[in-house]
Amino acid sequence: MEKWMNLMRDEDLTEETKTLISSLPSEKAYLGRNLCKYQGSWYYYNFLQGVLNFQRGFKPQDTDAIVASYPKCGTLWLKALTVALVERSKNPSSDDPTSHPLLSNNPHNLVPVLEMNLYRDTQTPDLTKLTSSSPRLFSTHTPFNTLQVALKDSPCKVLYICRDAKDSLVSRWHIVCRSLNKEEDRTILESMFESFCSGVCLFGPFWDHILSYWKASLEKPKQVLFMRYDEIKTDPHGQIKKLAEFLGCPFSKEEERNGSIDKILEMCSLPNLSSLDVNKTGKSINGIEYKNHFRKGIVGDWKNHLTPEMGNKIDMIMKEKLKDSGLEF
Repeated sequence: MEKWMNLMRDEDLTEETKTLISSLPSEKAYLGRNLCKYQGSWYYYNFLQGVLNFQRGFKPQDTDAIVASYPKCGTLWLKALTVALVERSKNPSSDDPTSHPLLSNNPHNLVPVLEMNLYRDTQTPDLTKLTSSSPRLFSTHTPFNTLQVALKDSPCKVLYICRDAKDSLVSRWHIVCRSLNKEEDRTILESMFESFCSGVCLFGPFWDHILSYWKASLEKPKQVLFMRYDEIKTDPHGQIKKLAEFLGCPFSKEEERNGSIDKILEMCSLPNLSSLDVNKTGKSINGIEYKNHFRKGIVGDWKNHLTPEMGNKIDMIMKEKLKDSGLEF
């Protein structure tokens, strides 16, 4: 619990950031932490420092690929799939599965979060390990308008994954409880539910986050790929082929016949990843145990935790917020 809470302390903010925060809308989050609203999204104070560092210090390369998402929307799964596809493109003839990076490292470490990991404490992080590979892989939880400031019109690829809001909420509740060494605390769930519905939640509002990437994918389809968690679950072959084509490494007919897609899907499946020693015992640089990132991954599991009234309220909010956008859930 202590290490997880350390991640959220507001220490070491620059005077410039403190001054900025004093001018921004501010609210309390469900755990009692302060949130401030910057460029339409809510952040913990030290995460805002990371956003500012990232926007000012990041030097994108045209070949970069960025996995974007609202938290707990299938991020780890998409990271794993992206790593597997990139490794395949770099070593197409490799027949040594034991050397694959996914077997010795967690997807969150292989694809670090820009504003929460790399740039949280500095504008000039050490990217040496990443600069030796191409494409470099990063991730972000910021909305597209905030990310775009840092990309500086770079043509690098952005892969966005979204999920039903109700399942995302329940998944976030579980990882919060696990990180705090608590059982399934209904009080926390109800507080998170109220925060979600008001839009005052970390990286929220949820609907604005999704819409920012949805609109970007319509305007820049060659740069921004919009994916849905439930579609990857129901049509994994079709979705991973789409992902590979977007990344510029499509599967050949021979690879499809040889079962290359099935091998990648099996390697990146949540049951397989969660069974690996590194994900059973390791911890992220934030002190969160890797095993806490894995759960059921089931579409519709929210029904086992939210009341029908809670589910209906979220559905009504999402329907209203997404109205006339062409995006439906």
